Amino acid sequence: MKTYSAKPAEIEKKWVLIDAEGVVLGRLASIIAMRLRGKHKPSFTPHMDMGDNVIVINAEKVQMTGNKRTDKNYHWHTGHPGGIKSRTAGQLLEGRFPERVIQKAVQRMLPGGPLSRKQMSNLRVYAGTEHEHAAQQPEVLDVRAMNPKNTREQA
Repeated sequence: MKTYSAKPAEIEKKWVLIDAEGVVLGRLASIIAMRLRGKHKPSFTPHMDMGDNVIVINAEKVQMTGNKRTDKNYHWHTGHPGGIKSRTAGQLLEGRFPERVIQKAVQRMLPGGPLSRKQMSNLRVYAGTEHEHAAQQPEVLDVRAMNPKNTREQA
């Protein structure tokens, strides 16, 4: 037996549309990360970018379990001395760029490196219901129906 390794000409990428409204953030991010890497395909090859292009809409309506909306902090440094800043997940979701919460969750579920950065470029997240990729005819992936634990009622 030989281990199968996909060649670039054999890779077939699809477009997938996911509605994040009412879906739990961590469960959504793990499904997106798996799709971006291509681990859902039987021909998965770790060193190739064979994942799908993922479009996420309604990022501002994503849910979190427990007190994460108020307790979970996102930190960054401005580059100046004493320049550590932080915002809670709730502040980010209600702020100007609510899609960054999903982007960070997915990014942190991928291994670091050049390939992961390339795979992250296949992710498009939109705060509202509108997206500009209708021409790609994305197939809808219903994350809510996969498992009852994937959703929470709106708070």
